[in-house]
Amino acid sequence: MNVTIEASGSVVIAYLIGEIDHHTAGAVRDKIDDAIMAKKPSHLIIDFRNVTFMDSSGIGLVMGRYRLIQSIMPTASLEIKNVTKQTKKIMELAGLGRIAIIKEQENEKN
Repeated sequence: MNVTIEASGSVVIAYLIGEIDHHTAGAVRDKIDDAIMAKKPSHLIIDFRNVTFMDSSGIGLVMGRYRLIQSIMPTASLEIKNVTKQTKKIMELAGLGRIAIIKEQENEKN
């Protein structure tokens, strides 16, 4: 698992690449957290376009990043984008739809 971070203004985008499981989630978490602490964004986007596998560690990864940005800026928002239809369903069942905007495709409105 790899992650590439982009920051522009008050937005941080984390592009996830590969598999998210309990072996890889820690390093990804640390890299995203470093960017959040350095940039203090009002909007965090986690892009799943290049994720090939995700277990429950992916849910924890998203929830933890939400808690962190909320602790820094209570009005901050989280967006999860480019997930598969199945991953979106799992995320919604886990309650992530209450804390984040979840988008299946780049051009999806919601």
